[in-house]
Amino acid sequence: MFDQRTGEVLIQHLIDWEVNHIYGLPGDSINEFIDDLRNRSEDISFIQVRHEETGALAASAYAKLTGKIGTCLSIAGPGAIHLLNGLYDAKEDHAPVLAIVGQVSSDKVGTHAFQEINLERMFDGVAVFNRRAEREDQLPDLLNQAVREAYDKKGVSVLIVPDDLFAAKNTSSERLTNSTYYQPLQVPRNEDINQARKLIEEADKPVILAGKGTIDAREELLEFAEKINAPIILSLLAKGIIPDQHPYCLGHNGQIGTKPAYHAMKEADLVLLVGTQFPYREFFPEKAKAIQIDVNSSNLGRYYPIQAGLAGDAKETLKMLTDQLEQQESTGFLEKYQEKMNEWRISLQREKRIHEDPVKAPQVMYQLEQLMEPGAVVSVDVGNVTVWVSRFLPFVDQRLVVSGRLATMGSGLPGALAAKIAQPDKQVIGICGDGGFSMVMQDFVTAVKYQLPIKIIVLNNSKLGLIKYEQAQMGHLPYKTELGEIDYAKIAEASGGVGYRIESHGELETKMKQAFVSDQPVIVDVVVEEQAPLPGHIDYHSAVHYSEYLIKNFFETGGMDLPDMKKAVKRLK
Repeated sequence: MFDQRTGEVLIQHLIDWEVNHIYGLPGDSINEFIDDLRNRSEDISFIQVRHEETGALAASAYAKLTGKIGTCLSIAGPGAIHLLNGLYDAKEDHAPVLAIVGQVSSDKVGTHAFQEINLERMFDGVAVFNRRAEREDQLPDLLNQAVREAYDKKGVSVLIVPDDLFAAKNTSSERLTNSTYYQPLQVPRNEDINQARKLIEEADKPVILAGKGTIDAREELLEFAEKINAPIILSLLAKGIIPDQHPYCLGHNGQIGTKPAYHAMKEADLVLLVGTQFPYREFFPEKAKAIQIDVNSSNLGRYYPIQAGLAGDAKETLKMLTDQLEQQESTGFLEKYQEKMNEWRISLQREKRIHEDPVKAPQVMYQLEQLMEPGAVVSVDVGNVTVWVSRFLPFVDQRLVVSGRLATMGSGLPGALAAKIAQPDKQVIGICGDGGFSMVMQDFVTAVKYQLPIKIIVLNNSKLGLIKYEQAQMGHLPYKTELGEIDYAKIAEASGGVGYRIESHGELETKMKQAFVSDQPVIVDVVVEEQAPLPGHIDYHSAVHYSEYLIKNFFETGGMDLPDMKKAVKRLK
């Protein structure tokens, strides 16, 4: 370490932390560090993106997929500002991310220099660690602290560095901290386990709501559900943790959820929240008792009143509970909703297999179902597309990457880039709406540049479809939701990749198969019919507001959206 450039020392620390790639763009207030990266390119790859937002979203997605820290960098000023959306995505979904952010030279900090902004203040709301180095000898230990905090608090660490400090010689051979994080194993107290056990034994209609905190506990979750005869409802972020077709699975809860999940939750007399911070109170029972398992004790009882809180790792806590419980005998509640879920699945299959034009999003999901490989990673953007994937594309052992609590459009492509870098041997599919994809489409060229053979499916209705539906759901006429037509297959070709344009159902199967045979990055641009993503259960107020929209639309245009209205009425019954 003695007499090295400080940037070189930092890179070695990153390698010690098992960081093998960084997303970002070079620039004047980070170029000293970029030169150090160039000299260690065999050990740590610099993935040049075309927009810093893509880099931060990719770092967040990488962390969600692997549990390892995702790393991105940017210059001061505009580059740092561009990082914010991706960093807030990481914050909201509790993904460990490190952002190394350049700053103007040390002698110019505070002088309102070119591109200087108050970075510490700007990052204060997003970061669990947010520090600016003032001397080069601080940097190695600040970096170790930043990474450790990101892992420990499952959040974003920001290390701000005036560029001249990277070039300064680090003359200290003393290392005050080490590049290691030791993950604690947390289990609940015995008295809390006993309290939860009593509540379970008294329940007749228990329901499990499982979140992404169960990602390493599939076997334990299923054993627990079987022991207490409870159906499992999943948060969106938990899709794929158990197979969608598993007999205990009722699909998702909430606006994107299934009708059986909605009614089972409302009928339940005990809700078991496992590794989830599901925030939508209207989709919980009115007065059911509740048990919550979460490794972070501050989350217990945050969104729903609980009678027992188990502060512990989901895998170990479920195992402890299962071992202490006798096999529950009552199966009537479980069987009732298994039957309803089978009926729901049959109705979805009918909708997916319709052969008609124009193409509908569920038909695209049916073709993807035939082409999706075991263990594939599916990166989904935000919008109507989230509903189509969650509802119509069944997972067995596939992994989902999505922007959860922030729900930012434009996350589908960056997630696919990160997935292919993280798991190069896995099939990677990005599924986007045209609204979300057009926000970041410049970075499809990043997939081409680094030879990442991802498959991007664009559901193209030339509209902000979900926003139009939300406006209608509030009783408003649509305004400024039209996007205009773009041929995204030509975008792929112009970027050096492969593009397919699908405009009719007759083209769907053949062109989708051709796309998935290709060993190059591909965009499949599917022109789809505009459809309202109706929820599994429509409440009274939503139906009233949607009726107001239909009446306004009739007097404005002389037409009515009758197919969607018929579906709404049917689901209200």
